[in-house]
Amino acid sequence: MPHRLLIIEDDRDLARNLVDYLELRGYVTDYAPDGYSALNLLGQESYDLILVDLNLPGIDGISICKRFRSEMYGKSPIVVLTAQDDVDIKISALDLGADDYVVKPVSLRELDARIRALIRRAGPESESSVLSVGDLRFDLGTMRIERAGQLITLSPVPTRILALLMRHAPNVVLQKAIFREIWGDEAGDKHALLVHMHALRNAVDKPFERQLIHTVRGFGYRMAQDNASV
Repeated sequence: MPHRLLIIEDDRDLARNLVDYLELRGYVTDYAPDGYSALNLLGQESYDLILVDLNLPGIDGISICKRFRSEMYGKSPIVVLTAQDDVDIKISALDLGADDYVVKPVSLRELDARIRALIRRAGPESESSVLSVGDLRFDLGTMRIERAGQLITLSPVPTRILALLMRHAPNVVLQKAIFREIWGDEAGDKHALLVHMHALRNAVDKPFERQLIHTVRGFGYRMAQDNASV
């Protein structure tokens, strides 16, 4: 399966060059021209690596790094693109969650090498990582799901929905993001989704005292220990 990258860059010419080069190298890319659209994508999708320019309109790259790590609990490697060869700025980016940086003008070959190295290092950890929300644990390596020590058995589609919700917990996962994950289309089968969510809730929430899956009306679903459904 090809690796998915998110490119966050307001210079459209540079972004186009990055997309063209990286897709020729076999990556699948999404593109965000500013901080707001980047955070929107990060709240809906999972990426193997994120490329982010520091000087962005709306929300700057350092703020994106900080929010992705501290609010979204994101684990994907982050490479910062910066025109400022300033040690303090680089240190700030690394301290707030970036894994590496590349100074503009970007050497595409060097960037590709850094991307491959970071994804390679992140790979084994992601394959054996354990997602957790409250007393619910999902071992992605063994595909074992437990809550309060009790084994939970799910069919494939609810399992995929559960992984998506847990990766983004406690944030809202939009309904169209679930459609893309399951059916590969933003206009998925709403009735089928309700059936799968019913099965998921019966397995994950119904036998237990505390509800973890919350409906956010008009938007989608979220997983959290609190009861702040909307």
